[in-house]
Amino acid sequence: MKTFNFKFVLCSFIILITLNSYAQGFQGKAVYMSKSKMTLGSWGARLSEGQKKQIQERLKNRLEKTYVLTFNNAESMFLEEEQIDAISGATDSWGAYFSRGDQYKNIKDKKIIQAQEFYGKKFLVKDDLYKIDWKLGSETKKIGEYTCYKAKAFAPKEEIEWYNFSWSDLRKNSKKTTNNEENLKVIEAWYAPQIPVAQGPAEYWGLPGLILEVSVDNTTLLCSEIIINSKKQIVIKAPDKGKETTKKEYAATVQKKMLEMRNNRMRRSR
Repeated sequence: MKTFNFKFVLCSFIILITLNSYAQGFQGKAVYMSKSKMTLGSWGARLSEGQKKQIQERLKNRLEKTYVLTFNNAESMFLEEEQIDAISGATDSWGAYFSRGDQYKNIKDKKIIQAQEFYGKKFLVKDDLYKIDWKLGSETKKIGEYTCYKAKAFAPKEEIEWYNFSWSDLRKNSKKTTNNEENLKVIEAWYAPQIPVAQGPAEYWGLPGLILEVSVDNTTLLCSEIIINSKKQIVIKAPDKGKETTKKEYAATVQKKMLEMRNNRMRRSR
């Protein structure tokens, strides 16, 4: 009996070591399609269906994007593929001001480095990687050939959308009030335990498997292609150009500039 127990424990230990080594050697690339639903609010109610369709075509590059995540067990790079404006034939420079820049994550050291450009100035945002408190569920679905499990979480807007800008942020700041519940975003993710890395697109990570789909508000990131353990060694290098700042400082810089622009417009219109 003792011999059996010893063999069982030894076998379990060997399996654990093997799986850990397997995960340590993981590297790959995943392509994600991002789709957002257009929301026009009360203003949109006054528009005809033709006008709404025209606006949707004009904003297509902001509503539909393609990203590439390269990763190993500790590091990842998340890059947006540049798209050309379908109407003007130019890149969407205005939308780029509030888009996510080239993002490096180190989930071992829990650090994030992100390159942002705003009005011709380059910034290098260095900060702690926000730890998401996931609640794991038992619901499953297939994404490609992988069986994925559902997880949910709540996270502050300033942690997962810190690079973005909203005029409502200025109104909140002017009132000097905060509502923690209104500030929380609901995150729904689907992860694949068959790919044993705690990586994911954008700010999302920390699940027992690669995140293949994640939804927040009206935007969904869905993995459309995966290449695992390619023979070519993947080199992941963090961005290193720009003025160093933090997420909070960068958001404050953007809001200050947009407030100046709004005030200048108001003075000219008088």
